[in-house]
This record gives sequence, structure tokens and C-alpha cells, in this order.
Amino acid sequence: MTNQHKREKVAIIVAHPDDETLWAGGTLLSHPNWECFVVCLSRKDDDERKLKFTQALKVLLAKGIMGDMDDGPEQMPLANEEVKLKILELMPSLHFDIIITHDPAGEYTRHLRHEEISRAVIHLWNEDKIYCNQLRTFAYEDGNKKYFPRAIKTADSYIKLPLKTWKYKYEIMKNIYGFGLHSWELSTTPKQEAFWLFEKKEEAMHWLAKKEKQQ
Repeated sequence: MTNQHKREKVAIIVAHPDDETLWAGGTLLSHPNWECFVVCLSRKDDDERKLKFTQALKVLLAKGIMGDMDDGPEQMPLANEEVKLKILELMPSLHFDIIITHDPAGEYTRHLRHEEISRAVIHLWNEDKIYCNQLRTFAYEDGNKKYFPRAIKTADSYIKLPLKTWKYKYEIMKNIYGFGLHSWELSTTPKQEAFWLFEKKEEAMHWLAKKEKQQ
């Protein structure tokens, strides 16, 4: 008996409700066989965003949870240990086939919480506090604010979304999350998705060190 029909367990660890759709929604829609759980670290007490997050997950065929990590407008830096603890508190399991999260450089210039979450996830994996066969980090850049975030063509995985899939993702951002036609979010919603892939902890730690050096 083979495991060819085994459902892969996938965790998406992001800062905000809508990050899961904006940066990986097409990928999730393209893998309905995944057993997906989205950990969103902030906005738990925002009832409106919480409802929208729940509705979006239904469309994405995922489950999820929200936390109350500080996301104030000042964006004061958070200690790595604090972010790691928040992640561990929300994770339903410590073992996944794939974990997807922010990149140490973020997806645009620049958002501390995205960078901090990426750093914390990589450290947790390296410390054997969470386990996965593959770590994926979002691969986007905005030319230092010169344009809306774009998927990096030279990333390890670069996916041109089928038009139908992109429209489905766009509709989640527009009709469920409620972003306006001229909003940054709808203008950004990528038609391509990209990821850096890591199967060894040492590679991810090296990538983290390289990105931190560039900041």
C-alpha cells in the first residue's frame, strides 16, 4: 500500500489576516489536497478582521487561528524570543510536511513584523522546536518602494497563476477582505507567486544571516 494519496500537512505562518491570500493564495487554491493551517499572529481582537479571516480560510479550504501580537502603528521591534513564544502558543502541531512564512527581507520595504516572524520561524526550526521537511519563504521585492511587490523570477519556485486562479484570489481580497479597487492591497495582488525553498536548517540559517547583513 502506497502513500501517494497522503495529504500533506502545511502550516502558513504570517503576520496579518490577508497575508496568507496576498502572498500564497494562488498556491493554496492550487493545492486543495493540502491539510492547511494558517497561523496569523496579530489582530485577534479585531472582530471585523477576524470574521474576514475566517471567511477567507473557508474559501482556501484551510483552518487557522489568530494571535494578539503587538501590531501598533509605531512598529516597535519585538524580541526574537517573544515572537517565537507567540508562534509556539498558536501552532496546533509541531510537525508539518511544509511550513510557509515571510522572508527575512519581507515582501516590501519594509515591515518589521514580517521580518521578525521569518527570523523566529527559522530559529525555531533550527532549534528543533518545530519540524518540517521543507521551509518556504515568500519571494517578493518592490525595488525599494519603486513599484508594487513583484514575485522574484529567479526564486527557487516561481509560479504564473492561471487567470482563473488569480481572479479567485483577487476576489477574496476584494469581496471578503473588502479592499477598495484602488487600494494598495488590490493593486499589489500578485499574478505570480514565488518562494525560496529550504530542506536543510543550515541553508535557512545562512539565508537569514545573509539577509540581516543586507539590512
